[in-house]
Amino acid sequence: MCAHDEDVLTLSAEAAARALAAAGLDPGAIDGLWWGTTRPPFAEGPSHAILAAAIGLGSNSTGALLSGSPHAGIEALLGAADAIAAGSARVALVVAADALRPGIGTSFETRAGAGAAAYILTSADVSGGEAGALIGARVTRTYPLLDRYRGDAELATRDVYDPRLFREEIFLPPIREVGEHLATLEPTVWSLPDPDGRLGGIAATQLGARGAVASDIVSKAVGDTGAAAALLGAIAGLDAAGTVAVIATGGGRTTGVALVADVAVPGAATLQHLLDEGNEASYAEVLRSRTELVAVGESVPMGVPPQSAMFVRGANEMLSLLAGRCADCGTLNTPPSIHPMCLSCGGTKFETVALARRGIVHTYVVNRTMPAPFVAPLGIAVIDLEDGARIMLQVVGDGADIEIGAAVDLVLRRYAHERGVPVYGLKARVRQDPPDIFGDAVEGNGFDGTGDETSTIKEQ
Repeated sequence: MCAHDEDVLTLSAEAAARALAAAGLDPGAIDGLWWGTTRPPFAEGPSHAILAAAIGLGSNSTGALLSGSPHAGIEALLGAADAIAAGSARVALVVAADALRPGIGTSFETRAGAGAAAYILTSADVSGGEAGALIGARVTRTYPLLDRYRGDAELATRDVYDPRLFREEIFLPPIREVGEHLATLEPTVWSLPDPDGRLGGIAATQLGARGAVASDIVSKAVGDTGAAAALLGAIAGLDAAGTVAVIATGGGRTTGVALVADVAVPGAATLQHLLDEGNEASYAEVLRSRTELVAVGESVPMGVPPQSAMFVRGANEMLSLLAGRCADCGTLNTPPSIHPMCLSCGGTKFETVALARRGIVHTYVVNRTMPAPFVAPLGIAVIDLEDGARIMLQVVGDGADIEIGAAVDLVLRRYAHERGVPVYGLKARVRQDPPDIFGDAVEGNGFDGTGDETSTIKEQ
């Protein structure tokens, strides 16, 4: 499950940050973002643009948002690969994510999960012959069958109509057909969908893959992650050289892809550590996270709606964490839109720069009583960033781990859901070691690829 201030977009932003850190790449090197999720945060709105801005991609970046079924994640991967093969992108960021919302009391409720996986793809001329993973054969089968469904006015995904019918006629046949094609490549490990905790094992047995299903550790830890499941499970198989057979299904489509790794893909080895993190939650906390339980009493709305001029003018500053560097004295003024003159010298000439995403707590306060929609306890900290700027932000969690001098990372979170619109911004999170995922760039990461028409995975 997500925390109360997380959703599919914040999960995607963090996965992307981890991929960039593992690759040693600046966001400016990314030509486009391909994002696959069953349900983006805006039914109709700037979901893709907000994620791109939060990651730090340029305003001219390309890409696509794929949605509508759990098949969206692998569609994003192949869409990015095709863009690279066509020459319209040289470095692509692929994110597959979901935060599923099942119906209360359904069997799906015990298996629905949340997660995100990010991969960086590059063209062969960018790879420089370095080692890594290659996207190989792919196969797709389409059947006009209803698997999971959510109506336009429904918040929760419905349970399957008939479990036996779903198993024997909808799920297993296309998995088996696609898997048999991939099996001819003699894959080392498999990443298989597992919507109920049992069907993945049945599919593995039918394909003769039992004992080599890398995705098992993911599905057992976090359940069915929808559009993220295939690529998230594949990471578990990319921590060593070999061929990973990846299968995704949903929306009447089933696709298999072979990922061929010459060596361990950088970033993959951190997966087990990440799965071991997290906190146990009560059922009541799960329902609150999914807004099935809502605090009673009068709430305090924002002074202005999210569509107002203030949000329009400050959107990039808030999501990309921008400041105005004074040309005369070098002081960082943030946010620049409300500081027409330098706070230090009164100068009026500025250069727009992105602030650091790390810092140290200068001072803080923990509010024990907050009106809805805020969740108490709520920590607020003054942060001295590594580049010298000082900002004030909310703190992730209940403030129990915050202290003066604590090292923090700035991460994207959902601040509120105001007047039907999600509002995002950065929060400070006390740094957890190891691993230091937002640290210095990893040297020597790479992969191997041949032919301009072939795309490769550099990191994930």
